[in-house]
Amino acid sequence: MAYDFPPLTPGDAATVAARVAAVLEDAWQRLAAQQRAVLAQFADSPRTPHTVATLEEFKQAIHAFRRRVDQETQQFVQRQVPHLYAAGAQTAAEALDVTFTWTTFHRAALQSLAADSYADFLRRSQEAERMANQFYRAAREAARREVPLLAAGNMTAKQAAKNLAARLAAEHELTHVVYRNGARVPVRAWAEAATLAKSAVAYNAGSLNRTRQAGVAMVEVFDGLDCGWTTHQDTDKANRTVRTVEDAAEWPISHPRCRRGFGPRPDLTSV
Repeated sequence: MAYDFPPLTPGDAATVAARVAAVLEDAWQRLAAQQRAVLAQFADSPRTPHTVATLEEFKQAIHAFRRRVDQETQQFVQRQVPHLYAAGAQTAAEALDVTFTWTTFHRAALQSLAADSYADFLRRSQEAERMANQFYRAAREAARREVPLLAAGNMTAKQAAKNLAARLAAEHELTHVVYRNGARVPVRAWAEAATLAKSAVAYNAGSLNRTRQAGVAMVEVFDGLDCGWTTHQDTDKANRTVRTVEDAAEWPISHPRCRRGFGPRPDLTSV
């Protein structure tokens, strides 16, 4: 079945983040649906050749998820990241009463930012793919080792098959991405958070780079009242403080949904 999402159009960060999240959730739901088909096959007729075929379809669904993540991520870094970088640079330029053009300096900065964003986004998605691959390996091993022995116990083969399917479902639940630290996050949530984070970084990178290019060393921070500088809980509160451009570039945001922004302060040369 074809995906019903048109090419990504650059625009408002929240709107684009919602679109990316919807696309990846759709791909994940297709993968979860294929897992349910595998479990239904195990519960109903695990000895039939259809079990192997259904497992192969699940493997193909993993590949489809990977392709969709890659496609959507490429669109995001090739279209939205440059759009937001330019928007941030233009805002800083207007504040400094200068212009913004795509000089070699900004093109190089954008290339580095896009490469980092692409790699980081794919790293986030790999946890979801790892979980799906774990289920595939467990189901394939069960088909090879456990299915031939289903009638050897003290219960009917039919009940044993249902128990096997229930165990696989419990051990390899695909309703959430479970990170290595135990956090359970819905696919839509991690996709949207990742996109918003990279959007904020792109905008602030443009703003800070244009500020630096103008020879301005200091910026004022605009953030949530309770937001810390390096993390949301940091006691060093960020809002309305003055930081160097270098410090700001190191901490363009402090958490995925951070609202941090920077304003050039050409009137200052130190904190």
